[in-house]
Amino acid sequence: MAAFSENTAGSGKAPFRLPLLIDEITPQWLTAALAVGQPGTVVHACEVLDVMHGTCTKVRIRLDLNAAGRAAGIAEQVILKGGFEPHSRAMHYMHGHEVHAYADVAPVSPLRSPTCWFAGYDGVAQGIVIMDDLVARGVSFCHAQRPLDPDAVARRLTALAAHHAVSWSQNLDTADVFGPEGRFGWASGLIAGFDRYGRELLTPAVWQSYVDSARGAAASVRFHSLDWMKAALVRLLVLSGQLPKVLLHGDTHLGNLYVDIDDEPGWFDSQPHHGPALHEVAYHLTCALDIADRRAHERELVAHYLRELTRHGILAPTLDEAMHQYGCFLAAGYCIFLINASGFQPEAINTAYTARFSAAMLDHDTIGLLAG
Repeated sequence: MAAFSENTAGSGKAPFRLPLLIDEITPQWLTAALAVGQPGTVVHACEVLDVMHGTCTKVRIRLDLNAAGRAAGIAEQVILKGGFEPHSRAMHYMHGHEVHAYADVAPVSPLRSPTCWFAGYDGVAQGIVIMDDLVARGVSFCHAQRPLDPDAVARRLTALAAHHAVSWSQNLDTADVFGPEGRFGWASGLIAGFDRYGRELLTPAVWQSYVDSARGAAASVRFHSLDWMKAALVRLLVLSGQLPKVLLHGDTHLGNLYVDIDDEPGWFDSQPHHGPALHEVAYHLTCALDIADRRAHERELVAHYLRELTRHGILAPTLDEAMHQYGCFLAAGYCIFLINASGFQPEAINTAYTARFSAAMLDHDTIGLLAG
C-alpha cells in the first residue's frame, strides 16, 4: 500500500449533507460520496456489518459496487467513521480534524495510513471519512497493554521525523503554512486546544474524581495537585510559543497504530494540530514503551529522531535541549490520560498510560523543569 492514496478526497469541505444517523447511510448517499473522488462509482446496495461506538464511531459496511467502483480499487468492505453518538455534535471539531488528516495531510505526509475514499466535514455538526477496512486487509493492531520494543519505536520515530520535516516552520522559505492563508491554516495549536478542552475537566470535583480512581492510584502523589497541573499547562503553552511549529499527527498512542502486512508501521485516527515536535516524540515514546524499556532506551531514541531530522535538512536542537523539551511535555500526556473519560478509552488503558507518564515525569523531574 502506498504511503498515501492518490484517491484521497478533496479539500475536506462536504459537497452535500452528511448523515447524522447510521440509518441515513444509504446506497444513494454512499454513491454520491464515493463518486466525488472516483467518478462513475455506483453503490447498488450496502450492508452494515457492525458498529463500533466510541469518540468517533466506526461503521463496517459491505458494498455492492458497479464495475467503475471496483476498477477504482474500492474494496467490497470499508469503514465509515463519523459522529453518531450523543456527544458527537458537541465534538464535531474532532471529526473535522480527522477529515483534514485524510483530505489535506495524507497526500503530503510519508506516514502510512489507510486508503481514504471520501473525507467531508460540514463545519458545524459532522465529519465523515470512508476508508479501507484494516481488519479485512489483515494488519496487526497495536495495543496499550502490549508495549512496543525499542527497535519498533525507532522505526516509528524515523517516520515521524520525515512527517515533521514536511512542515517544520524554520525550514520553510514560503509564507507561514500555519497562517490564515497557509496550507495548514486550519490547524490549531495542540497545547492551546487541550487547554480549552481541559477547562471543563480541570475543576476541583472532576479532577479529584480521577485522582481517587485507579489511574490516580497508579500515579505519584506528586502529580495529584490540580493547581500544579493548571500552572504546568500555562507554562507548556508559553514554551510551545518559543519553539518551531510542525504539523503533528496529534494522537500517536498505541491504540492508533498498526503494523501493515509488509511489516511497515501504520498510523490512523490522526488529530492533526501544530505544535513543537518534541511534544509528539515524548507522547509517542512514553505511550509506546514499557517503563523499564523507556528508561533504558529513551535518550538514544530521541537522538535517533534528531539524526533523522538532520537527514531531512532540519536544523535540529541539541540532544540536551531536546531532552529538556521532552521532559517538560510529559506533563501534557499525563494530563490527557489522567482525565480521559472511560467512554473514550477503557479504564485499563487510561491507567496504563497514566502510570507510564507519571514514572517518566519522576525520572525527568518534570516539576523542576517546568518550574525553571
